[in-house]
Amino acid sequence: MAISKFNYNSFNVTPVAGNALSFNSDADGFTTQGASSMVLIKTLTASSSGTLSFVDGASSVVLDDTYPVYLFKIINLHPGTDNVEFQVNFRDGSTDYDATKTSTFFRALHDEADSTTALAYRTGGDLAQGTGFQRLNEGIGNNGDQSVSGELTLFNPSSTTFVKHFMGKFSGCNAGDREDTTYVAGYCNVTAAIDAVQFKMNSGNIDAGQIKLYGIKDS
Repeated sequence: MAISKFNYNSFNVTPVAGNALSFNSDADGFTTQGASSMVLIKTLTASSSGTLSFVDGASSVVLDDTYPVYLFKIINLHPGTDNVEFQVNFRDGSTDYDATKTSTFFRALHDEADSTTALAYRTGGDLAQGTGFQRLNEGIGNNGDQSVSGELTLFNPSSTTFVKHFMGKFSGCNAGDREDTTYVAGYCNVTAAIDAVQFKMNSGNIDAGQIKLYGIKDS
């Protein structure tokens, strides 16, 4: 059977802008299909970075009413300092990352020696109308194979009526050679829009790793 070659420059999907091509059972084999509801906005790569910040309107970052939900994917962030916390804070229109927050935080752990397990609420990780950085994971080691990964979801950050909810789940390789799975949820108790998000370790730099920001479209 002969192989047919297509000139991709001849495909015209202008009438359905934003759609993608996919295969179907028709004679021509092609149809248009809606693009993914999750859109990659920006990737930040750490290199001995003190902070990683996503600021609406800067460096191609979108963090406004374009999307109702924003998702941050944290991929193998490796700290430069041993036994540190991974943290986040939000900016509500000023130049400072100090939005007022109320949150909860709990952790499950299991060590490599299979000798220690725990599941507990962590009062040191929650905030009650606090403006400081929110803990996302704790005790992360800086050995060559240790890092933290996870995701943080921010809901409707451009709202000037409702609080801005966030929630996350993280997996950290602890300095004590164990798995720490942490869960955090809360809200920024402000009426101003959240226009920037900043990540950092509570001590030292982020040696390596990436954070990806996605926008989630309306269904």
